[in-house]
Amino acid sequence: MGCCTVGWLMRELGLEGVIHGQRRRTTVPAPSAPRPPNGSCRVGRDFADSWPDQLWVADMTNVRTWSGWAYGAFVLNVFSGVIVGWQVASHMRTELPLGAMGIAL
Repeated sequence: MGCCTVGWLMRELGLEGVIHGQRRRTTVPAPSAPRPPNGSCRVGRDFADSWPDQLWVADMTNVRTWSGWAYGAFVLNVFSGVIVGWQVASHMRTELPLGAMGIAL
């Protein structure tokens, strides 16, 4: 199926493709803030774990939805690879990752 056919079918069905806009910057670090050297974290970038519940890692992400932005925080048990806590909110405040950690605990 050609690209023109796909476009025609999408118009017939009232569908639109994703509109890419400017990237949203969620964190603006202070220029004077100290930055640790690479590899200075407690894990030392060694994410291999041999015992359950010895190492958890966390991440936050954002997703654009039709009604605005959704933010998610996740806590992952490195040993099992299982998400042990998560939280989704319409903001990116401190309560979001703390809520995910609270669920994990």
